[in-house]
Amino acid sequence: MKTIRWGIIGCGDVTEVKSGPGFRKAANSQLLAVMRRNGALAADYARRHGVPRWNDDADAIIHAPDIDAVYVATTPDSHRDYALRCAAAGKPVLVEKPMAMDQGQCEDMIAACKAAGVPLWVAYYRRTLPRFVAVRDLVQSGAIGPVRMVVSRQFQSQKPPAEMNPGSPPWRVDATRSGGGLFVDMASHTLDLLDFLFGPIEKVRAFAGNQAGAYRPEDIVTASYHFASGVHGNGAWCYAADREEEYNEIIGANGRIRFSTTKPVPIRVMRGDAIEEIAIDDPPHVHQPLIETIVDELNAQGRCPSTGESGARTTWVIDEILREFRAACR
Repeated sequence: MKTIRWGIIGCGDVTEVKSGPGFRKAANSQLLAVMRRNGALAADYARRHGVPRWNDDADAIIHAPDIDAVYVATTPDSHRDYALRCAAAGKPVLVEKPMAMDQGQCEDMIAACKAAGVPLWVAYYRRTLPRFVAVRDLVQSGAIGPVRMVVSRQFQSQKPPAEMNPGSPPWRVDATRSGGGLFVDMASHTLDLLDFLFGPIEKVRAFAGNQAGAYRPEDIVTASYHFASGVHGNGAWCYAADREEEYNEIIGANGRIRFSTTKPVPIRVMRGDAIEEIAIDDPPHVHQPLIETIVDELNAQGRCPSTGESGARTTWVIDEILREFRAACR
């Protein structure tokens, strides 16, 4: 198979362990160049990771004739721009999650890539991690009978005020850069994973607010949703709670499956009084299985399960959940 030569736009924290090394270690994949607006940091990254080239200009990645595909690992406010520029240059593009600031931007990205005849993927890597594939296989095999509903919970204690300075907040809680707060950044993984397990969500009812006042975007969310497949779901997320807790529980006619989005704890399959635990570790570089599916797709050997279309569905759900809260904040 052909070796796919990659360039990265935005070699920040997510590329240090989670994603960056995966482009070098995946079969038939090579990381050829990285870009960051701070050239010194780009040079340092390239030196530490053994990347042949670095740049401080995204066009040097997008228009390089020896780069086959581009990974955009910047904040969500720039995803649309970079994706459109990659499409115009005829380059397949993988963008970080969340896909964009809103569904409208997602649709622009999908249309541009479709018109250019290049694929667009979103880095919802959990769709290819072995432990979530195992959850899907359990559901599809009928391990708990027909699925009735799924319940998701994520609670975190509030960060120290110094870390959430409203005057100059971290990008994850700066809605002008991320599209929202920690819910958008973290719950997007769960919502996309539920789409992977049960198909598209078609109806949403939700409440969101900011109770702690540590930053402007939402810090508490409750939502109910209905999947086109007939499954019901609800979720509660609070980022100013008393303690850390996170889980998803799938309720079937004959049992339940409990698993974590954020931690590789054992999957628990509960049928009556019997509990089975299935331990599956995550790989060292969690993006690598997703990267491998993209390399395979570019070599006409398969399809990546995290597409622009699936990423846009997740953004639509987030938009629906936060619609009233965002309107009240304008």
